[in-house]
Amino acid sequence: VDVIIGSSSSDILKQIIIEAAGNEAETVYETEIKNNPNSLIISTPPGHLSCKRIFFLKWQPSKDDNILRQSIIDFISNVIQNVISYNYKSIAFPALGCGKHGCSTDIVVKTMVREIKSQLKVRQNYPLIVKFIIQPEQQNIYDEFCKYVVAVEDDVHKSSAVIHHQLPETWEKSTDENKILFIVPSSSNEHKTIVNGFDQTMKGKYTQIIKIERIQNIHWYSQYMVHSHHFKKRLNSDTEKRLYHGCPEKSANLIMEDCFNRSFAGVNGTVYGAGVYFSSNASYSHDYAKPDITSGERCMFLARVLIGKTTKGDSSMKTRPVGFDTTTDGNHIFVTYHDAQAFAEYLITYK
Repeated sequence: VDVIIGSSSSDILKQIIIEAAGNEAETVYETEIKNNPNSLIISTPPGHLSCKRIFFLKWQPSKDDNILRQSIIDFISNVIQNVISYNYKSIAFPALGCGKHGCSTDIVVKTMVREIKSQLKVRQNYPLIVKFIIQPEQQNIYDEFCKYVVAVEDDVHKSSAVIHHQLPETWEKSTDENKILFIVPSSSNEHKTIVNGFDQTMKGKYTQIIKIERIQNIHWYSQYMVHSHHFKKRLNSDTEKRLYHGCPEKSANLIMEDCFNRSFAGVNGTVYGAGVYFSSNASYSHDYAKPDITSGERCMFLARVLIGKTTKGDSSMKTRPVGFDTTTDGNHIFVTYHDAQAFAEYLITYK
């Protein structure tokens, strides 16, 4: 890239960059900090690094969420202004505060990606490539960046994304843009196929299917299809499976709006890893589909899940092991660690 970004408040990151750049960068940095201790930005030559310039900006982490967000917005804005003034065309950002500072990963990643998107949007005629650099052991931070970068790509290219990722033939057209749930007619082959699969392992565990609803969340579907494309390209094979996920009704409503959010991971145990659990066995998922107190109805999703490369999981795994996409019990359970790795296709309501 043209510019590598560092923060003068992160001693570890600053030292790593300066050591990699060499004596020239170190001398300039020390001279500048001595002559201009209150300077917002210190610019040094690249030294041994493959860039044109290194920027060190003042930035302080905060435990206050609002202050943290604003500080990141200001940081990004200052970087972009200086990059454009030098007429540079590419930048590499660190994951601010996600190391020793222990800042909220969700806030940092979401704010960084959204602010970059905002900056690019108002400068559409200026070609700028932005890269986010994450340490190899920070797999959870990498996953968060993937999630929000894909979401931004979907937002920026929403119309082209929907065209590129052809919508399923079963999807119905609707004049209500906010409607995402559609009843699957009980007389349709679509309905019969879902019931047959559900019934294979659920006989004796349920008395009736109240309804089956198709989930037509275009935003989430587009994210999933982008992810699916990347999986197929990387693995040279289709690893998608149709799997079940049981949960209480309240959780089901959140999932339909905001996908299988990993922030709830661990609620029902982490025997095979701290991710989102799916099973090819509906009767296993049934145990987590807690009945509604009033109606006695239960909710279970039939989801499309990208398995990718999988390995045996255990309770010590906070994220997927390097080189793998999911963990498993070796039989019917699969655990995902990326929100866009699964798409809830149908919601089965039953007793």
